[in-house]
Amino acid sequence: MKRQAVKVRLYPTNEQVQVLAQHFGCARWWWNYGLNQCIETYKATGKGLSQSGLNSLLPALKKAKETEWLGECYSQVLQSVSLNLSRAYQNFFEGRAKYPTFKSKHHRQSIQYPQKVKQVDDALKFPGKLGTVKAKIHRPLDGVIKTVTVSKCPSGKYYASVLMEYVRVASPTGEGDYPASTSEGKVIGIDLGIKDFAIAYDGEKVSKYSNPKHLAKYEQKLAKKQRIAARKVKGSNRRRKANKIVARVYEQVSNVRQDYLHKLSRKIVNNNQVVVVENLNVKGMVCNHKLAKAISDTGWGTFVNFLSYKLERSGGKLIEINRWFPSSKLCSNCHYQISELPLDVRTWTCPNCGVHHDRDGNASINIRAEGIRIMSSSGTGEANANGEDVRPIRGRKSKMRQSSVKLEAHTVPDQGQCG
Repeated sequence: MKRQAVKVRLYPTNEQVQVLAQHFGCARWWWNYGLNQCIETYKATGKGLSQSGLNSLLPALKKAKETEWLGECYSQVLQSVSLNLSRAYQNFFEGRAKYPTFKSKHHRQSIQYPQKVKQVDDALKFPGKLGTVKAKIHRPLDGVIKTVTVSKCPSGKYYASVLMEYVRVASPTGEGDYPASTSEGKVIGIDLGIKDFAIAYDGEKVSKYSNPKHLAKYEQKLAKKQRIAARKVKGSNRRRKANKIVARVYEQVSNVRQDYLHKLSRKIVNNNQVVVVENLNVKGMVCNHKLAKAISDTGWGTFVNFLSYKLERSGGKLIEINRWFPSSKLCSNCHYQISELPLDVRTWTCPNCGVHHDRDGNASINIRAEGIRIMSSSGTGEANANGEDVRPIRGRKSKMRQSSVKLEAHTVPDQGQCG
């Protein structure tokens, strides 16, 4: 059983825009009210409110004169807010996310329909007052529709993220949704960087893919639009329109970045069966204020996600090696490890065998070799079918021995961004 999300553009009518604005406002108010109730309840009793506890507050609020307008919102939209708020608390207590925060009307707005959404020709039919909304369905919605999240970007565009469930299970013959995963075929190691976005080694040659630096190309245009918006009177319609123009520039940057990552990941997946990458701690790396903007602009995490689901669909495999593996410091010829290698040093010579290395090219070779070693040690020896030798243990320090890591990354649906 697989789940996949498809993001489609919505084109609501003026009446539907008003309904969405009302639903966005109700959902946002209920989130903020419920979060405040959770905080106050915890202060008074030492315990929070569960999803059922939050839902039990809704009937009284809908009957109260001050908040009777909540009754005009589709009931399951508000119940989805309760579910999401309880999950936010659960993620916080389990260390997966930060403490839930209050929502603002000036940021991205969204509501969720947990069921009863259907596709009608080139449109989506929603329950309640919203009705049938025209949509640009660019790929078939051939699964069972579970939930649909409708969102409005700061640029003013509307989208629907349709989460579908596929009940069929792929067979070894390839019949079903996706072919069976296999390690047979070409293996490629990829080192992600800033100067060059990706440095790949496929066993024959090292290929470098340049970093387009999308944000840098739009910085001048973005600064100009932001100056214009800053000169407008706060709260005025002109400032609101100017801010929407700024949001469109950000959306354009996001779109060109996604386009580049999609095309590059597709090219790599089409030519290789196994892709080996490092499990980078991007969240920790952006704490370096000198590199934060450059790292955020590259989109490494999104690129790995794209590789993951594309490989799953084609029957390939993604291997993430330990982030502490010294891929740059290790000589790919004799496996000697140097102690220090500053970021500004782009080339180095091995003191043991005398081979001159390009920092990134050497790292991609080591990443690929480590991926082959992991597959060999885990019992999937298909990667050695080309007659390649697994990197020997000699010359490697004990701290370099890798513990077992996941052979396949979790597939993240391709939902895109709103800008």
